Amino acid sequence: MRGLEEERAYAERCREALRAMVAGARENVVVGELTWGDRYTAERLGYYLKSLARELGDEGDSPPFFGRIEYGVGGSAGEHSGQAYYLGRRHISDAIGRPPLVIDWRAPVSTAFYRAGVRDPQGVAVRRRYGWSNSTLTGFEDEQLSPPSSEGPNVKPGAGEGGGVVGGILRAEIERPRVGPMRDIVATIQPEQDELVRAELEASICVQGAPGTGKTAVGLHRAAYLLYAHRARLQRNGVLVLGPNRAFLHYISAVLPTLGEVDVEQTTVDDLLIGGKLSVRATDETAAALVKHDGRMAEILRRALYARLRPPREAVVVPDSSYRWRVNQYEFARMVEDAREEATAYGLGRERVISRLVAALQRQAEARGQNCNGVWLRRMARVVTPAVDAVWPAVKPAEVLAEFLSDPAPASDGVLSQEEQQAIAWKRPRKAGSALWTAADLVLLDEVSALVGRGESYGHVIIDEAQDLSPMQCRAIARRSEHGSITVLGDLAQGTTPWAARDWVEQLGYLGKPAAEVIALTTGYRVPAAVVAIANRLLGGLQAKVPATRSFRSDGQLAIKQTDDLAGGCVDAVRGALKDEGSIGVIAADEAIAELAAALHAGGIETVAPDGDGRVAVVPASLAKGLEYDHVIAVEPAAIAEAESRGLNRLYVVLTRAVSRLDILHHRPLPPELS
Repeated sequence: MRGLEEERAYAERCREALRAMVAGARENVVVGELTWGDRYTAERLGYYLKSLARELGDEGDSPPFFGRIEYGVGGSAGEHSGQAYYLGRRHISDAIGRPPLVIDWRAPVSTAFYRAGVRDPQGVAVRRRYGWSNSTLTGFEDEQLSPPSSEGPNVKPGAGEGGGVVGGILRAEIERPRVGPMRDIVATIQPEQDELVRAELEASICVQGAPGTGKTAVGLHRAAYLLYAHRARLQRNGVLVLGPNRAFLHYISAVLPTLGEVDVEQTTVDDLLIGGKLSVRATDETAAALVKHDGRMAEILRRALYARLRPPREAVVVPDSSYRWRVNQYEFARMVEDAREEATAYGLGRERVISRLVAALQRQAEARGQNCNGVWLRRMARVVTPAVDAVWPAVKPAEVLAEFLSDPAPASDGVLSQEEQQAIAWKRPRKAGSALWTAADLVLLDEVSALVGRGESYGHVIIDEAQDLSPMQCRAIARRSEHGSITVLGDLAQGTTPWAARDWVEQLGYLGKPAAEVIALTTGYRVPAAVVAIANRLLGGLQAKVPATRSFRSDGQLAIKQTDDLAGGCVDAVRGALKDEGSIGVIAADEAIAELAAALHAGGIETVAPDGDGRVAVVPASLAKGLEYDHVIAVEPAAIAEAESRGLNRLYVVLTRAVSRLDILHHRPLPPELS
């Protein structure tokens, strides 16, 4: 096995090879601009070459590899007998036709690095992990996996690693401070996580992940893996990552580019909706929002749309030179009825009626020996359109929704109660152009738009914080993954919206994948034991049946302090936290944020918003989900718990944002579950 100096020399060799790859990619961009061929081919080649050059150039001075596996001789090693492979975030090669210096972590042979163990070494004799300080290789440690030992893996620190603690490098990588955006976890993926990352493209899976179990990282790494393994298929329809808010997207924004994937669309559910192009100018009362997000609205909106259809009252007569072509009223009615039964969208049904009317006229004309060319067919389509408008009118989704909300009763009688109808009805009728749309209205508008005409669909959709989606939001996502698969990530215990899911089976039904497998991750790698212990106290009061979290880590600090001056206590707590390394998050009920931010500013402490880049962030509790900080200062838990209907769930989220240390400041008594 190589010593530390040999490993450092190999790392430099890999960097030289990577620099040569970058130079070659940039040269190919220049050459590619002169490529002969059709315009489309040249454009696609240029796009590919520029993307490759950009991806390689983004590598900078990051470590070229994080691990190494050395296979034994014979036995289960198979074709890899006696071979050794370095693993990194991307493939590195120094010459065509020679074995690569570093293998991409997504390659099939890399699977053994993550899943091999003493009980099942999979032919691997030694697994080596490397420790880095920025771009400097500081040491390594080896795990002897075969022959099996009843005493467990024999971990030996490499020269310069120091310490001698079993699994020290792995533990240090998991526990190192969090500053800035979320990082990838390619060096620390655990076997149960790797199985999810490498699940087949056709498989839709649901990950019920306790705080800190890495469910978000698993989803992002699965996106990168699927693009590696099925690039040709997924480049056609794309991969979509959906997050709960913009702050969360900012936090995860660096992960996929680090893994070499820059063309994945990342957005929120609200921005995804077709109505996202309209501005939200009003806010629903809770009662109205609950009704609008209810799954029953799908059938109600279908009623409202198709209520516009009318039975034909007369025949369609079309003059054509010296002839008059005729479609009888009963034939016209059958065309309308057949189209309604067959069509998957309102607009498609209307087009079918027009085309069938034209076909009927064409048969009559051709029977008289007339030549029905393209010009004739288009003219006939224009002539019959007014007749179709009378029975199957063209519509605009916003107009349909505005009419419905002006008077919900006709479409919702028998489905919604009188109170529910009154909750969503506008106080006075409005036209679409003057409507004061709410966020929930945009979900309904997306539903109507889909009823009128189908939209785009993605090859794979990854949904984070999926427990917070309403049935109508789930339907919007299901339409965009109708012909693809999904990865659902969430935690029922962290459900904070009024319509949050209490059961994954029902939620998966709304998402269009009722057969998706539900897998639970319960080992928290990010949240330390001290934080997990107090957060688990809340589980009994939550409306969710989930297993308690177990922490991989035995560290962590917890401090609970009662004070008469929350603002002053917060300033003192932040000053104390600044003495340690890492990021700091001050999290409180939304209405308390302004006062705390002002107190910190007056105390000379610079702060940033949740989506800002800085060491101290002041975070409203409603935006804390998905974020993480080394040191969290949770201010007045009682106020957080009382701020909304699922306040205890929100408090559970807030407490589990802490990666190393948690301070709880309170003036009022703590919620009973924490007392």
